[in-house]
Amino acid sequence: MSASLTTVLPGAGDERGEFKEELRTVGMVWRRELIRFARNRARILSSFVQPILFLFVLGYGMTSLVGTTGGFDFKKFVFPGIVAMTVVATAIFSAISIVWDREFGFLREMLVAPVSRTALVVGKTLGGASVATVQGTIILALAPLIGVRLTVPLVGKVIGIELLMALTMTAFGVFVASRIQRIEGFSVVMQLLLFPMLFLSGALFPLRGLPIWLTVITRINPLTYAVDPLRQVVFTAQDMSPAARARFPTGVTLFGYTLPLAAELGIVCACTTAFLALAIRGFGKPE
Repeated sequence: MSASLTTVLPGAGDERGEFKEELRTVGMVWRRELIRFARNRARILSSFVQPILFLFVLGYGMTSLVGTTGGFDFKKFVFPGIVAMTVVATAIFSAISIVWDREFGFLREMLVAPVSRTALVVGKTLGGASVATVQGTIILALAPLIGVRLTVPLVGKVIGIELLMALTMTAFGVFVASRIQRIEGFSVVMQLLLFPMLFLSGALFPLRGLPIWLTVITRINPLTYAVDPLRQVVFTAQDMSPAARARFPTGVTLFGYTLPLAAELGIVCACTTAFLALAIRGFGKPE
């Protein structure tokens, strides 16, 4: 039966073969990213330094100022933001390997290979997102040290949100890297973009009660709609009094309407698609 279909549709076999080659390319690029990361122990260790400093130094420092409400303090509030910070930083800076490959000529060899550039971008994005998700999940091990309770269903939901966040930010990093020629330039641009995006996403402070101009900036920041679902999921497993929930609110209000969790995740998915399209278009230009 399959042979007769192939005879009637002579292009069917070719299409299946091309699709398998695309998947093989994606898998090879994804695996290369994992191997590259596993061999760089300095990068693995350094990626944990900043989140740990923010969690314990900033967390304890702000707790002494903000105080505790209903047994819930600032360290517990900021914990989901620290997880998000780890994921975002790892995801964005994973794209630096593109600039590195461009400087040393390896990227040109990849681009002239008989594979689609879409497969290269998708493989690179999946590789960086996988690494970032693992990094963020490891940070969850710090939760008991600050009194944040985790459950198995909660960890599963957190990993899913981490992966979506990592895909978005890796695609964004690949898009930026496709237009930068030097590693130094990429590092500068990413630092200029990374910290404003993190600080204006609600990762380190509640988004309510802000000035109008600052509220507008937080609402056009795609990270805002990734950090809040992560915080909502973590908070569902905590014993929070009504006073604590009022002091440390969740939810993103847009045009006077509080977005449901599904809507926030939908916005993140749309951003992922847009950044992937821009990254593929960037790679479509000749080197």
